[in-house]
Amino acid sequence: MLDPTDLPLHGVRVLDFSQFLAGPVAALRLADLGADVTKVERPVTGEIGRTLAFAGRWSDGDTLSFHAMNRNKRAVVADLKDPGDLALVTELVCRADVLVQNFRPGVMARLGLDHETVRRLNPGLVYVSATGYGEHGPWARRPGQDLLAQSVSALPWVGGGDRPVTVGLALADHLMSCHIAQGVTALLVRRARTGRGGLVETSLLEAMLDLQVQRLTARLSADAEGLPEPRTAPAGLLRARDGYVAVAGLPLAELAARLGLPGACGAGTTDAALVRDDDLAPVRAAVETLTADRCVELLSGGDGGWCVPVLALEQLLEHEAFTALGMTQEVVRPPRPEGGAPVRVTTTRSPIRIDGHRLLSATAAPRLGQHGHVSDELDGGAPGAPLG
Repeated sequence: MLDPTDLPLHGVRVLDFSQFLAGPVAALRLADLGADVTKVERPVTGEIGRTLAFAGRWSDGDTLSFHAMNRNKRAVVADLKDPGDLALVTELVCRADVLVQNFRPGVMARLGLDHETVRRLNPGLVYVSATGYGEHGPWARRPGQDLLAQSVSALPWVGGGDRPVTVGLALADHLMSCHIAQGVTALLVRRARTGRGGLVETSLLEAMLDLQVQRLTARLSADAEGLPEPRTAPAGLLRARDGYVAVAGLPLAELAARLGLPGACGAGTTDAALVRDDDLAPVRAAVETLTADRCVELLSGGDGGWCVPVLALEQLLEHEAFTALGMTQEVVRPPRPEGGAPVRVTTTRSPIRIDGHRLLSATAAPRLGQHGHVSDELDGGAPGAPLG
């Protein structure tokens, strides 16, 4: 394991005002890279993610999703509607290197913690403003939520079927968290060069549009040049006799030949971009007679092309490829002051490795107010170490 002082963001102090997923996960990514992250939450109830459960799973009074998204952080409480607490929080902001917030547009301005106000107090601060649909436009004040962002981005139609299907994961939130972390680290590099902080802005919708760069570029170019809409390529999921396989990278003629169907598919074109879905009917029929393992054997290797089984979650967790990555870690909450046993949660680690080391930390997500009131953070804390 890396020495903490060797982590890239060691000494960077982050204030996490964000809630539920995209903002907290962005702050988590910074924490995994060595940043000192403090959650600032309302008293009594804390941030909403503590009670929004994924699949109804809880541990030690908080949802498992909260545990997963807030490990490796500290937590203090402050009532931002209380002038005294707000003054203390403002002082804490003056000491910070990074501030992350994902409130609706206008909320931070009413508190006097918007970027324009704060940058006059702390010119070196890197300020993150994450929204659902951007700061302007007809949807600016709508609640940002992953399913909604997926839906308005046209992503549910990517599957090419006769009805839209959303991704059953918080795709927009997780992608936006990556963009936030990228923007923060880029501005920290600039700050090391110039001493100047800056503003990072992105939204769930922008994350969904960026994800579809190939699809959008093809469609926009088709409009500009009068090109036809792209047709279905022979890449995707096929039903086998005992499950499903994923196939990619094989021209239709080669795919058919490996299945013993020469000349059976359309005109035998080798241009994947011009394949019609109807051309795949013989391929689909042939694959349904084979086991998934046999399909992988026939459709992999050679001069190109790939075929893999579509794994269920339990199959993935038992697979040697999953084990080899070492993507899990155990985090531990200390016992409550009144007694009891430590709370252990098995979760994932950062997907990044630095200098050959996996980024691991046994520090669990904090209990609400575990590190006291915001005043305790001021008494015991110190400004983040200067960069550069």
